[in-house]
Amino acid sequence: MKKIYHLSSCNTNQRILKELELGDDVELQDIKKENIDEKALDFIKKKVGSYEAMFSKRAMKYRSMGLNEMKLSEEDYKKYMLEEYTFLKRPFIIFEDEVFVGNAKATVEAAKKAYQSS
Repeated sequence: MKKIYHLSSCNTNQRILKELELGDDVELQDIKKENIDEKALDFIKKKVGSYEAMFSKRAMKYRSMGLNEMKLSEEDYKKYMLEEYTFLKRPFIIFEDEVFVGNAKATVEAAKKAYQSS
């Protein structure tokens, strides 16, 4: 499977998609139109180790909902990501058995190498 969960209105996500030079073999899912489902979230969590690693603490709602002042559990992180796409640290990139989360330069470079070698 080759799939990317992204936000089409995000300039950073658009830049990353362009940088990856994707072919027709990659499925794109705009999380604003269709949020990630529990099965996909669980798959990615198994690859990265925790829901917290997939959770964006930069999301505006993180502070406005007071989540920054709470001690969140793994189940809390999962619940909030399933309820609200803004809590996803995007993009989520899946190339077969490899998963890349977020927009850090090293993460994008690793995803690019993985895609080009697939």
